[in-house]
Amino acid sequence: MRCPECHCLDDKVVDSRSVKEGDGVRRRRECLSCSHRFTTYEGIIQAELKVIKRNSIREEFDREKLRQGIENACYKRPVDPDEIDRIVEEVYNSLQRDFDKEVPSLEVGKRVMEALKQVDQVAYVRFASVYRKFKDVEEFIEEIRALK
Repeated sequence: MRCPECHCLDDKVVDSRSVKEGDGVRRRRECLSCSHRFTTYEGIIQAELKVIKRNSIREEFDREKLRQGIENACYKRPVDPDEIDRIVEEVYNSLQRDFDKEVPSLEVGKRVMEALKQVDQVAYVRFASVYRKFKDVEEFIEEIRALK
């Protein structure tokens, strides 16, 4: 680590502690040249997933886009924002665990639908209507019947 004061590369770690529920380490360091103390944080940098869209275009996985889709499905429904955060994290973590670099958008949608089905069935049907591109009312009715 380079000292922010004198830019020397020699330092010693004075204190280390775990942060963010074990997802990182906070280190208190002291420069061996000028004795300036500074703090550094160390954490895992996860490889970002790419989503393979239906038209074969690849784009970076975007948690905000995922959250927005779930929020749209849950609009004016009794779904707590913390529950939406939990679904986003659950879906993202399962995709990270099961896919190395690329994931089909169909798999992302499938996992969101599985999570929404457990939380709010109206939000589930709303999301499914966009994800599966329902063309008429009959497709809505079939999906609702499948819930029962």
